[in-house]
Amino acid sequence: MRKIVLAIVALLAMNITVAQTLEELKAEKASKKDSISAIQGRVDAIQGKIDAIPGWKKGAFGTIGASLSGFNNWYSKGAPNSSAGNIGITANAFANLNQPKYFWRNSLNINLGWVKIDDKDIDTDDDSFRSATDVFNITSLYGQKLSDKFAISTLGEYRTTIIDNFNDPGYLDLGVGATWTPIADLVVVIHPLNYNFVFSSEDTVFESSLGAKIVADYTRKLGKVNFKTNLSMFQSYKSADYSNWTWTNSFGYTLWMGIGLGFEFGLRNNRQEALSYAIDNLDVGDPTPTFDSIDNDLQTYWLFGLNYSF
Repeated sequence: MRKIVLAIVALLAMNITVAQTLEELKAEKASKKDSISAIQGRVDAIQGKIDAIPGWKKGAFGTIGASLSGFNNWYSKGAPNSSAGNIGITANAFANLNQPKYFWRNSLNINLGWVKIDDKDIDTDDDSFRSATDVFNITSLYGQKLSDKFAISTLGEYRTTIIDNFNDPGYLDLGVGATWTPIADLVVVIHPLNYNFVFSSEDTVFESSLGAKIVADYTRKLGKVNFKTNLSMFQSYKSADYSNWTWTNSFGYTLWMGIGLGFEFGLRNNRQEALSYAIDNLDVGDPTPTFDSIDNDLQTYWLFGLNYSF
């Protein structure tokens, strides 16, 4: 009986010791996390001071996504002998100059995607990679500072596709107005005097016009995280049918040696593009689409894959 009691006491003592050790390790881990957070806070504060120093600030990051698949005699599929592939590439780059009396901000966004589906049982199908996403956008903003937060500015922005139908359509915005920078890395452009030049072979659909331009851009790098969101809007004074907006969002998390995970998605509303697509895909016998008859569905794209940063 005595041996049993001693064994039970020994087991209880071991459990208490293990519990104490576990709690001590958890407490030590928590203190280390607090120390890391404090260090990161000091690093971010120093980085903020560095960013405030006049001069050029440059950077780039993007995402690469790809998937390939092949099937042989996979009878549960509609096409049991087939192969498929999807490749996407995005790039976001900026070069910003900040001086005491003026600034010059330049940015580039590219998103290219290709897709293929090859049914090996059909010799006449298209087995090549076809463009799926095609976005090219370059912006240049110059501002003469009135204060730390306001400036008189001029903006040039060009948007088009580069894989298919380069500059058909293409959009060039040129305008003047004001720029507001309420916080670091956030830029809001309001240009009530802006001309939207539209280049296209379809003169009956696309038309240039005078209007207002609004741009909001937030680009930030925090440690291993790169983030960019950009909203570009044009409101035509001639007709709402010639107005458009595009909103893109990019996120990258670096894991090792500039490589990590990235995600990008974009939204667009453009009635001229919707009408052009409806006319190009008109069925025989259907009435010709007009601005009043088209649905003008919201345009979207997204890409997830490996991220890279410089």
